[in-house]
Amino acid sequence: MAEFILEIGTEEMPARFVPKLAAELEEAFAKGLAESMVENGGVKCYATPRRITAHVPSLALTQRAEEETVTGPPVRIAFDDAGNLTKAGQGFAKTQGVDESALFKMETGKGEYLAAKKTVGGGKTVDILPSVCIKCIESLSFPKKMHWGNYDFAFGRPVRWLVALLDDEVVEFTVENLTSGRETRGHRVMGPGPFSIGSVSDYFSVVRDQCKVVIDPEERKKTIVDEGNRLAGELGGAIVWNEGLLDEVANLVEYPKPLIGDIDPRYLELPREVLLTSMQSHQKSFGVEGADGNLMPHFLTTLNLEPTAVSLVKKGWERVLKARLEDARFFWEADCKVEFETWLDKLENVVFLGPLGSVGDKSRRIETLCAKLAETLGESKSILPGEIEKYALAGRLAKADLVSEMVIEFDSLQGKMGGIYAERAGKGEIVSKGIYEQYLPAGPDTPVPSSLSGALVSMADKADTMAGCFGLGKVPTGANDPYGLRRCALGIARIIMEHELDVDLETFLRWAQEAYSGVKWKGDQAESLDKLMEFFAQRLRALFTGQGIDTRVVDAAIGAGFSDIRTLKARLAALAVFSKRDDFEQSVLTFKRAANIIRKQGDEAGEPLTGAVDPELFEDEHEIAFGTKLEELGPRFDDLWENGDFDGLFGLLGELRPAVDGFFDNVMVMCEAADVRLNRLNLLKALVDRLGRLADFNALQV
Repeated sequence: MAEFILEIGTEEMPARFVPKLAAELEEAFAKGLAESMVENGGVKCYATPRRITAHVPSLALTQRAEEETVTGPPVRIAFDDAGNLTKAGQGFAKTQGVDESALFKMETGKGEYLAAKKTVGGGKTVDILPSVCIKCIESLSFPKKMHWGNYDFAFGRPVRWLVALLDDEVVEFTVENLTSGRETRGHRVMGPGPFSIGSVSDYFSVVRDQCKVVIDPEERKKTIVDEGNRLAGELGGAIVWNEGLLDEVANLVEYPKPLIGDIDPRYLELPREVLLTSMQSHQKSFGVEGADGNLMPHFLTTLNLEPTAVSLVKKGWERVLKARLEDARFFWEADCKVEFETWLDKLENVVFLGPLGSVGDKSRRIETLCAKLAETLGESKSILPGEIEKYALAGRLAKADLVSEMVIEFDSLQGKMGGIYAERAGKGEIVSKGIYEQYLPAGPDTPVPSSLSGALVSMADKADTMAGCFGLGKVPTGANDPYGLRRCALGIARIIMEHELDVDLETFLRWAQEAYSGVKWKGDQAESLDKLMEFFAQRLRALFTGQGIDTRVVDAAIGAGFSDIRTLKARLAALAVFSKRDDFEQSVLTFKRAANIIRKQGDEAGEPLTGAVDPELFEDEHEIAFGTKLEELGPRFDDLWENGDFDGLFGLLGELRPAVDGFFDNVMVMCEAADVRLNRLNLLKALVDRLGRLADFNALQV
């Protein structure tokens, strides 16, 4: 077995490209070797801003040889009447590279065909690798590729060198003007090179010691974290790590060198969010906090070299960050002099979305929705009557900070700054928290608002956007979702479930539609509401199946109704447990039979089925047993439903099933007597109505 290395040297790649390129190259190279039948011990790829490396520590020197049978033309065409090969038969032998005497006849499903056995593979790996390398390089994807010079080849950034070695032998191939070799380049300042690599076994030591490059991104991250923690610890503090920024910084450098800088303590008067955003977004630096959780007058940045004059470099970073913090302080002081009413007036001139009016209009709709939600949840969430107007005010002020100086400069602080300004203006915790958390959850991996007011403002904002977009016919199609409506739907669903809000989804969405006025819709609002509900059903289905729940169980739970999302989650969990019971399939068949009879025979009853039963019309002992059992379990069913005990409800089905089975085995539902027939159908209707609240049993294919 041999060892192989491929290095693609480029000009500096954007940090967001780097990890994706390593993953793509690893997948492509492993696939290329597998398709080429070259045995190997796995592929590991590394990436820095200036190089992408594929390493195969164990690689066979020859292809795997395999014998395969190849069919050619039908026998009737391959041979003439005298039994000699025709030109078609001779051509087949020539094409396959076998002697004519090696050909044989083979029976297939389509008749008798001429066939040949031939050996494929067995070639030298060194001859196969060039095409694999070229194919892998060309397969790498970028958000946007670029050309350089007068060359036709396009890549994310100009390619400057190629290294390809199989042990100590160069694997030669050409990409545009570059031919692979054994020379690599190092760090632009600390080890520019070029450096010659004698063998693959020398590659990593050359890159580390001569090129001064840390090729493993995880090692770069560990260096930043370990050294950052050590430096902060010497100051009695800790780094405020941000995982996304840490990944970005690790892919901005080839030789990470953490450095602590200082800021003027007077900037600590700024809100924590402002300080961290100034450090992170512009300077790719981290804050330092003390044991009390407050920020300290320091920051951590990461250099891409070992400086000869540390104090000079440190001073340069401090000077640049100071300019950013001065801007932030100016915006903070300017905003603190402005009343919320001034910002609200400005919102009237900010367009929300075409025909849907201004952001000022949107804030009034959010206000209306927040008030209705607070009234609806008053009893279940212990909202006092005097607090409802505070929830409404949170909705009214939610978008005010969009026209503040701070948010215009740091748009990632929208919502957060509004909450901070509201708290500073004495608006109270309900208002400030509601504004601060309105954009949560921002995605599937981010938390929902921690406060009730944040939850209500977030729901109102998202429902307003969805109602407006659906009313205008702007429904997501395929991967196209420019207004983030899928994220809005999942956000609303998660908030309802995690805060256990007793909110009827259909009613809530109708409120959102009714909050609009003077808008020319593209279709009927009732139809738009139906589409909205169907859209939510799809999102809920994707949410739950993504959690590993059986698709048929999810469909059955949603099919029984999902307007009460709070109970849907609990009902689905209970149904998932019920589906694992030994008697699940038999129970499903029994209850599906009842539902099918009502669906197919209900119209023949002669009058609408109500579920009301007259015990005097019972004739058979099994009919009496079924009716008695159903009546006996009725109050228990209602009590368990009221308390949300869905495990208990599905447990009742086990008690009820023997009586239902006995009824079906011994009683003719569609009998001659019209009154008895109607009574039996109503008995099944009463059963189906209760079961239909738990699950759509027709969706449970068994």
